[in-house]
Amino acid sequence: MRLGDAPWTAVRDALASGAPVAAILPLGAVEAHGPHLPLITDVVISDGMAARTAAMLEGQGVRAFVLPALAYAPAGYASEFAGTISIGAAAGRAVLIDIARSLKEQGFACLAFANSHFDPENVAMLREAAAEVAALGLPVAFPDFTRRALAATLTEEFQSGACHAGQFETSLVLADRPELVDAAGGKVLADNPSSLVTAFAQGATTFAEAGGPDAYFGSPSNASAAEGARSYDIMAAALAETILACLR
Repeated sequence: MRLGDAPWTAVRDALASGAPVAAILPLGAVEAHGPHLPLITDVVISDGMAARTAAMLEGQGVRAFVLPALAYAPAGYASEFAGTISIGAAAGRAVLIDIARSLKEQGFACLAFANSHFDPENVAMLREAAAEVAALGLPVAFPDFTRRALAATLTEEFQSGACHAGQFETSLVLADRPELVDAAGGKVLADNPSSLVTAFAQGATTFAEAGGPDAYFGSPSNASAAEGARSYDIMAAALAETILACLR
């Protein structure tokens, strides 16, 4: 299911089978996620969502390849923290368009965005890129979890907006890459109920301005791998449904 792990002949044969083939692109960022989570937290989450989605589709007889993750994105809100690498929206959009062109030329039937990096600039860029890719003639599956209907399917913390490196994201990383989590450090972090959604709406431009001087929001101490597994299932199901709709 992972395109990067397959020989080119396996991809060729799948595309030549006559059945539609989807490409799932995990989208993340290299960005501060508190003192207890790795900089690639969003990459881990998006990749986990993509892999589960591909497995769901395979179970329904639909072939999908998970592309190597795109780890760089606009991440200006975390730019004051060491290790964060932010790129411009124009650069990110251009890369996505070129990836889409290449996939379309090869005969892929759909490009899916598996995104868990909810920086407002990044989400806006993805919406624009999805529209441009669709205009090229390649259907795009993009379940945008910042939209109210999809957000309502996720955890209470996620819906509150206080969900960066908190219980929601820490649980997801615990479910897939527990070795990357400082679990003991996360357990002693105080809750930070400051809502990023509210702060962004009020004009905050950095995590510190939004009330997160240590680059986390929410309740990391309440995280669990079991919660993360449940959230993955919900997110993967939403992505799978969107891909199936594209293929139809």
